[in-house]
Amino acid sequence: MPKSDAPSKDRSAVRTLLRLWPYVRPIRTRLIIAAFVAIVASCTGLVFPLVLKWMVDGPVADSDPAGVWLGALVLLLLGVAEALLFGLRRWLVARPLSRVEAAMRADLFRHLQRLPVSFHDRWASGQLLSRGTTDLMLLRLFLAFPLMFLLVNGATIVVGVIILLGQDFTLGLVLLAPVAPMVIACAYYEGRYSAVARQAQDQVGDLTTVVEESVLGIRIIKGFGRHRSQARAFRELSHTLRGTELVKARILASIYAVIMSLPEAAIGAALVLGTVRVADGDLSTGTLVAFLSTALALRWPVESIGFLLAMSQESATATERYFEVMDAEPEDPPAKGGEMPAARTAPKAESGTGTGTGTKSGGLRFDGVEFRYPDAAPDAPPVLARIDLHVRSGETMAIVGATGSGKTTLTALVPRLHEITGGRITLDGEDITAMDREHLRTLVAVAFEEPTLFSATVGENVLMGADPSAGAPELRRALDVAQADFAHALPRGTDTQVGEQGLSLSGGQRQRLALARAVVGRPRFLVLDDPLSALDVHTEALVEAALRRVLADTTALIVAHRPSTVQLADRVALLSGGRVAAVGTHQQLLRENAEYAWLMSGADTTADTGAEPTAAEEAAR
Repeated sequence: MPKSDAPSKDRSAVRTLLRLWPYVRPIRTRLIIAAFVAIVASCTGLVFPLVLKWMVDGPVADSDPAGVWLGALVLLLLGVAEALLFGLRRWLVARPLSRVEAAMRADLFRHLQRLPVSFHDRWASGQLLSRGTTDLMLLRLFLAFPLMFLLVNGATIVVGVIILLGQDFTLGLVLLAPVAPMVIACAYYEGRYSAVARQAQDQVGDLTTVVEESVLGIRIIKGFGRHRSQARAFRELSHTLRGTELVKARILASIYAVIMSLPEAAIGAALVLGTVRVADGDLSTGTLVAFLSTALALRWPVESIGFLLAMSQESATATERYFEVMDAEPEDPPAKGGEMPAARTAPKAESGTGTGTGTKSGGLRFDGVEFRYPDAAPDAPPVLARIDLHVRSGETMAIVGATGSGKTTLTALVPRLHEITGGRITLDGEDITAMDREHLRTLVAVAFEEPTLFSATVGENVLMGADPSAGAPELRRALDVAQADFAHALPRGTDTQVGEQGLSLSGGQRQRLALARAVVGRPRFLVLDDPLSALDVHTEALVEAALRRVLADTTALIVAHRPSTVQLADRVALLSGGRVAAVGTHQQLLRENAEYAWLMSGADTTADTGAEPTAAEEAAR
């Protein structure tokens, strides 16, 4: 999983956080109003010392009870106003910010669906989950609290300093003395905290991955008695994360030590100097009380700078992690202006309904196809090299080869789960790279060796491969073809929830439902990756008999490992070392190709051909 343990040297927290502006723009008016209300509320607190100054130098000094009660009433009203203003601020931002978080989460999910398979091959699911949950929660909290109060507290400090200097310029300069060392200390700790915050958030993603894999693989863990090793792996990651969080705490403690001790020392110095001046008659008691009250009122805005900056750094890191995913190039990037390409909005003519449906270019054709994975070394040989293959319209072609020969990769190229790096693939004469993926995948249906089912009903899982208008008749037909009649015997029939990844079903049942999903839409092109590997011989025979009827009306490419599956095909292509080594019928290749005979040697090849075994077959045996 690609990730960085530290931010880049030229990383700017402000520049990173500004990337949130497109999401914040729709609610900017409410945020500005909320910030203004919060500033007014905070500055209202600075009026308290001025009222105290008036009370001490006026009614208290003159022994005027009415004046004291009037001052107390003013203080009470100011307190109520401050509380109401802060409540209004919270009401203004709560709902809009929840919409921002929801919009970002929806965009992330939508973008993940459009990213190529190669991206998901590189990224651990736990890392993606942490970006969609923990990181987005941090961003919502940042917009609601740190961002708001960095502005509010900054404005409060500026207004407070003006008031302090206005009350007594000399004492005001004493309180301003720690500003320079505090700025230097914050700048020093900012980079260190940012690096550790990024490391901690990546480790949360790793921990999430371990938890997810342990839950999904619970049968394997229990079956092999590996619960202790999984617990040990979790404990080690938890210990590592704990250590990183302690480093964060130490850095934050250092920031607090500087930010809290220097202003406290300045207030102490101002108190001593002010007391001496009151004793000398240079300063009124009310002015000193108001000055110190104002200084104490500024303690919270000043001391909060430390954790507000820390939360801002964590939010910048969360923003960086979020946009690492959002910046990944999707399969079909939107056109300028946010609109989708015309191919998505305008219906295409059916492939092959004009040109290219003849025998020469019709069907599925591979012309000089090459493929290498995006992260492969530059000098690594391609997985597939110079693949030339033609599956005629209405023909079924079986792909046979040893493990690692590139069979599954070849089938993944047809629906463009991977992009070819050389040559071209055509469907009825039309280059698939010129076709919109959404349209292409309505023409090509796939069933993989490892069937994936979703937490939905049986019917919903199967009809996922059909047009939205498909209903019960199409579902019954698909289940019949896949010999998945067991679905009707489930507690709620085809409305039964199959559970996460369909683990409540057997491997053979999942595979039959995946096959039903592939054939339910009556696709023009069918790509099956060893779709019968988990079936017993009797069920396999029934599925094959029903599948023959489907294959008669479609152009199909089937990865096969067993002779019984190969028998479904009109012709067979032998893939060896990423190249097509031979093409012919099953019987022809058994007689003429030793490698193919060896691959099929697990079955009774004599029975298949009805003839005496050839020398190649004897050698293979």
